Amino acid sequence: MRHLTSLLLLPLLLASPWLPAAPPSGDPAIVTQTPGLVAFWTFGESAGQPRLSTGTPNPHPLKEVGDPVTRSDGGPYSGYSAELSGKNFLQIPYAETADLNISGPDAQVTLFAVVRIENLHVSRTIAGMWSEGKGKDDDSGTRQYALLMNMPAYGGPNKLVPHISAEGGVTRRADGSKFPWCADYAVSAGDVPTEKWCTLAFTYDSKYLRAYINGRLDANELDPVKHKRTDPYFLKEGLEGGSRGLNPYYHGRGIFRYDREKHTESKPMGGSDFIVGARYAVGSLFAEGKATIGKFGGLAVFNRALSDDEIRRLHESARIEALK
Repeated sequence: MRHLTSLLLLPLLLASPWLPAAPPSGDPAIVTQTPGLVAFWTFGESAGQPRLSTGTPNPHPLKEVGDPVTRSDGGPYSGYSAELSGKNFLQIPYAETADLNISGPDAQVTLFAVVRIENLHVSRTIAGMWSEGKGKDDDSGTRQYALLMNMPAYGGPNKLVPHISAEGGVTRRADGSKFPWCADYAVSAGDVPTEKWCTLAFTYDSKYLRAYINGRLDANELDPVKHKRTDPYFLKEGLEGGSRGLNPYYHGRGIFRYDREKHTESKPMGGSDFIVGARYAVGSLFAEGKATIGKFGGLAVFNRALSDDEIRRLHESARIEALK
């Protein structure tokens, strides 16, 4: 009788929302034991629930915006992943960002993601604090840091293009003149992998931005004409008056810090939210179909620049070869 009862209960147990459909492919302990961890989401929660950070002082609840974010079977750290459709994203309001609000002249940051990206025909976002304002030539943005993809304006079509902003708005040359957009980003040599699991990451050590694909620094040498970076800002305003490079890319001016008293008039929308899968651009969070489509299996933020070896270990921790 006991055996029969167990057989009858088995389908209910297998369907339980608390049991992963498959064991995690990776080892989350490698992430949580890496110094400087600020947030680490493993996306094991079901649709409608806030996604909570694990192994960190702050829970950093990511809340759904738009359509419900489906929980899919299979993931590196929880056995599940969050599936974004292009009609939804996950968000923490600026006032609640706590230690995710990384900013200041000497700030450092690392962002690491395990994702399966689909349909990269327009610029899309992994995550970050990145509000661009109303569009070209608009200086009201409150950009800080973000991991973006496919930015062709300055040589990054289909590439991994981590961004840092010192101004919040558009990039300014040393003489104070403005670009029409933020121009401060590294560009990977290779395209962002699509239709397959991969790890994407960037580091900023207060001087250089570096883009990583599948645990490797995807170094890229600047070709001014090919990469649309012939402006003296790129060629003569880098370290010691030299080139800024491409990946690594020299920035060296720190990360924008929003000050409500100082920026009330110039940046009336306030500081940037932390958003996964979207960003505020040309006056909208769903601008031009730019909300990301794909699966997110893990996302981590650190308040320091990790080394090449540490990024490699994070990549290995996901064991993406075991994911379908």
